Amino acid sequence: MLPRKSIIPEEFAFSPALVSPIHRKPVFRDRVNKARFIAKSGACNLSHKNIREQGRFLQDVVTTLVDLKWRFTLVIFSMTFLCSWLLFAMFWWLVAFAHGDLNPTRKLGVEQCVTNVNSFTSAFLFSIEVQVTIGFGGRMITEQCPTAITVLILQNIIGLIINAVMLGCIFMKTAQSHRRAETLIFSRQAVIAVRNNRLCFMIRVGDLRKSMIINAVVRLQVVRKTTTPEGEVIPIHQIDVQTESAVASNSIFLLAPLIICHVIDKDSPLYDLSAMELQCSDLEVIVILEGVVETTGISTQARTSYVTEEIQWGHRFVPIVTEEEGVYSVDYSKFGNTVKVATPRCSARELDEKPSILIQTLQKSELSHQNSLRKRNSMRRNNSMRKNNSMRRNNSALAVPKVQFLTPEGGPNLAVT
Repeated sequence: MLPRKSIIPEEFAFSPALVSPIHRKPVFRDRVNKARFIAKSGACNLSHKNIREQGRFLQDVVTTLVDLKWRFTLVIFSMTFLCSWLLFAMFWWLVAFAHGDLNPTRKLGVEQCVTNVNSFTSAFLFSIEVQVTIGFGGRMITEQCPTAITVLILQNIIGLIINAVMLGCIFMKTAQSHRRAETLIFSRQAVIAVRNNRLCFMIRVGDLRKSMIINAVVRLQVVRKTTTPEGEVIPIHQIDVQTESAVASNSIFLLAPLIICHVIDKDSPLYDLSAMELQCSDLEVIVILEGVVETTGISTQARTSYVTEEIQWGHRFVPIVTEEEGVYSVDYSKFGNTVKVATPRCSARELDEKPSILIQTLQKSELSHQNSLRKRNSMRRNNSMRKNNSMRRNNSALAVPKVQFLTPEGGPNLAVT
C-alpha cells in the first residue's frame, strides 16, 4: 500500500535534517499461527488418522506394548497373569473332576491327582503356585494322572513365556532412550549474528549429566511449505542444513555446552532471507542431537525446533564457561542469555554482493560504543564535580564564624567564638 499524503503541507513541515530519525518496527499483516512440526519438548506434532490396517500393530506386540501409556501397560500386565492363572485353574479343576477328586463319596485309598484340590478356589491357588513357583506345600501333584503332568509342563512353559515378554516390556519401557534425552537441553532461542565475517545461525546445546554422550551428532533441518515448478505443493519439505562441526568431523565432544553454528552461505535455505523477511516466513528449524549413552550403551535422541518468532536477529550467546581455582565452571543460569551485537539487517546474499555493508555496520557500532563511553565518562566527571562542590559547601557551612563585640568605650573588639 502507498503511504497516505500528509495533511500538513510540505512547506510547513519540519526539515528531515532537524528531526532525529526514529526507528520503528516494520508492521506486517497478522500471520496465521502455524502448527509446529516438532514441539519444544521434542515430541512430534503429528496425528495419524484413517488407519485401516490396525492388525499391523499386533504383528509387533512388544513395540506396541512399549509405546502404550503406562496405565494401559500395567492393566495389560496384570490382566495377562490373571487370565493365565484362571485358565489353568480351569484345567486343574477339569483334571480333578475327571479323576473324581471332587466327588465327596470317592473310594478310600484312591490318591488324588493333586492333593487338597477339592474346589475351584483350591485349583486357582494351585495354579498360582505352579506358575510363580511359590509352593506352600499344602497342594502338590501326584503320579496318578499323566494328564496332570502334561498340564504342569504346559503351564510352566507358557508361564515362562509370559514372564519373559511382560518383564521385558516393562524393562524396555523404563529404560527407553528418550529418558536420557531429558538431561540434554537446548537454548530457548536461536540467534543470527556475524561470526568470522559471515552471517551464522547459532544455537546452544548442553548436557546436565556428568556421564557423556559418545559419538554425539547434531543435525539441522529446515521444514517449510514449498511449491515445485510443476505446481506440486509439498507441505513438509525437509532441507538438510550443514553445520561447522559436521564439516570438520562426524561428531562433537559434548563435555561442556557448545554453540552449534551454521554458516549461511549460498547453499543454505536462509541465504535469501533478511531480518524482515525472516519474520514473515513460515519456516521451522529442527535440531536433532543423537548419540550413545556412555553408561548403558543405548542410543538416544533429543529434538527441538525453532520457529521464526524464536530466532533473534543480531544477538549472540553470552559465555557461561569460566575457570575458577583450576576447575572449569559452567553457569547454567545464563544458558539461554543473549546480548545484542552489531549485525546487518540484510540477507546473506546482499552481504556477499556488498561487503561494505558489514564494514559500515561495524564502524557505526564502534562509533556508538565510543560515544557511549564518552557519555559515561562525562557523567562520571559531572557526578564527581557535584560531589566535590557539595563537600565544599558542607565544609564552608561548618566553618566557625567571627563575632564582633563592642567595648564600653565604643571601640570594636573582635573575638572568635
